[in-house]
Amino acid sequence: MEENGDIYARGSQDTKCIGIQYLEAIRNLKSQGFKPLRTIHISFVPDEEVGGGDGFAKLISSAVFQSLNVGVALDEGLASETETYLVTNAERSPWWLEIKATGRPGHGSSLYANSALENLMRSFEAIMMFRSSQFDRVKAGLSKEAEVTSINPVYLKAGGSTPCGYVMNVQPSEAEAGFDIRVSPDANTEVLETLIQEQWAPQSRNMSYKFIGKAPKSGRTAANESSPWWGLLVDAVRRTGVVLNEAETRKSTTDGRFLRNVGIATYGFSPISRTPNRQHSTNEFLNAQEFCKGIRVYEEIIKAYTSYSGL
Repeated sequence: MEENGDIYARGSQDTKCIGIQYLEAIRNLKSQGFKPLRTIHISFVPDEEVGGGDGFAKLISSAVFQSLNVGVALDEGLASETETYLVTNAERSPWWLEIKATGRPGHGSSLYANSALENLMRSFEAIMMFRSSQFDRVKAGLSKEAEVTSINPVYLKAGGSTPCGYVMNVQPSEAEAGFDIRVSPDANTEVLETLIQEQWAPQSRNMSYKFIGKAPKSGRTAANESSPWWGLLVDAVRRTGVVLNEAETRKSTTDGRFLRNVGIATYGFSPISRTPNRQHSTNEFLNAQEFCKGIRVYEEIIKAYTSYSGL
């Protein structure tokens, strides 16, 4: 910890902080003699960073989880650089796409039609055009980044290799690339799949594809007067002297999507303000005063949620 109270650590924002704050808030409430009307469950689940298929996905489908009768849930949120807190009520879904192209192999001096790399590069052109169409909306201020569908290449593999490097005079028979797609909750997934089949990896160009991971479309939790949970959250945060922003879509993925997709109201919330967002970045930090204030915020939220007798 620095002299000014800044705590530099992996997880200080994402998200060891909130796990500790949950426990400290409950400990404080117990010491105050608080008696909740509803039960409180805290889950610490592995594999969230790699999709959650062997983590929360299995927990939520278990008989144990179903017996809990969960009414509302909180999951990780985002750091806010302003005085207000951020909250999310939906998120983009990850599709991890692998595209393969095949073509006639041969000497590097020859010109072939529809070589493997030529086919793959034509797919790249189509994919980058789609990416630009989405990114242009963000740059023009028409959509927030989390409201469009993003796609980014994450690996490219082709060519023959030797201990000294790549073979420079042979055209490969196969080429492969991987893409990280984040699908907006508002996207038409049928249109996107048709795009993949007909333009990005058409069989007519000796292309094939498969999904390494393909999450279902994310649900969206109500964040208005129709949801008592939203009103309770807003009021609880306000009692601590902080304003909660309007709910927004998260551009990355959390375990909260599993809860939303089975109809459980779920908000992504981390009580972090006046702090640059450095999740998965260098010099991730959280100030000690901000951390301790977050404990008090969770105390108010937990009291509000567990004292609610409706539903």
